Amino acid sequence: MGKRHDYFDDYTNAATIKRISEHCSPMNQLLLELIHQYEGRFKVSFSISGSALEQLELHSPESIKSFQELAKTGCVEFLAETYYHTLASLSDTDEFENQVKQHVQKMQELFGQTPTVLRNSSLIYSDEIGERVARMGFKGMLTDGAKHVLGWKSPNFLYTNAINPKLKLLLKNARLSDDITLHFADKTWSEWPLTAEKYADWLQGSTAKSEIVNLFMNYETFGEYLSADSGIFDFMRYLPQELFARDEFEFLTPSEVIQKHQPIAPLHIPYPISWVDEERDITSWLGNELQTEAFEELYKIQAKVKSLDSKSLKKDYERLQASEHFYYMRTKLFTNNEVRRNVSPYESPYEAFINYMNVLSDFTCQVEEALKEQNTKSRKNDTHPQKGNK
Repeated sequence: MGKRHDYFDDYTNAATIKRISEHCSPMNQLLLELIHQYEGRFKVSFSISGSALEQLELHSPESIKSFQELAKTGCVEFLAETYYHTLASLSDTDEFENQVKQHVQKMQELFGQTPTVLRNSSLIYSDEIGERVARMGFKGMLTDGAKHVLGWKSPNFLYTNAINPKLKLLLKNARLSDDITLHFADKTWSEWPLTAEKYADWLQGSTAKSEIVNLFMNYETFGEYLSADSGIFDFMRYLPQELFARDEFEFLTPSEVIQKHQPIAPLHIPYPISWVDEERDITSWLGNELQTEAFEELYKIQAKVKSLDSKSLKKDYERLQASEHFYYMRTKLFTNNEVRRNVSPYESPYEAFINYMNVLSDFTCQVEEALKEQNTKSRKNDTHPQKGNK
């Protein structure tokens, strides 16, 4: 502390992004082939954080090009989110709005799109967060079809924010999404092996009395979590064919769903939900005293950082907000759908907390020193005005 300020492991970041890009790149090529094969009838959307895009630009520029090729087809929608995949929406600062605006700019620069639909980190959502998103001008938002929120309702409809009905909500169908992400390679699963024909039948049954089905998945599912040997790419290749054989199906992007379908009711969600754990809440990030203390200390200095002229310190602050830092501090038990995420560089949540707080303390000292220098320089300029001034 006070000597070194290289907080981030660039070597590990580079190795990780290169590995994932190599494993998942066949998916982009497959999606492009399917779009051309079905002459634009096949569609998909992506939500990619600014952090991920920056890493791809540095270590896998060919991946950026493949996403840009997909964007050119007109069949791929890029959604907005927090630039650094943060928990900013849970703070009482304006950091959430700032990062979303920053991310929108990145979408415009890289893909020529201005997102109208937002996906918050890990699908975190509440009535209040949705109202903030509506005030920012977004038409729709994605979140989880959590059972404790829906009750008897189905996730296979369009809903609205309970405070501002202008914001439409698309809910993840957890069961059908998890059938691919969690069960596809599980040979002990009663439905293994999962074929495209069988899955298309399930989709047809799920929408028998509803209008839409939203499948939200971590992109690492395709190639990283499920290797090419599992057959996942063949499954995805034949799924559109099976669905188009059933005349009632079409693929739509989130903004097209909002434009075509009418919401059936407002959805009241007073407390934040997410797509994580059985509880579908935010306790994976803010479920113990360690996480809460780190979160509060981080956002306590937001105003000071914002007032600085230093781009490097602002960049460090934004990267320190990544939700994974808090996830590493979780002390709750992992459920099946979280096992894959349990890859922490720390031996324990307490080690993660101590390391993070040391970094944050050092960073705060840097901020205080920078503010002193900035204020001193400002006072000197006021005392010695430039020549020609009266």
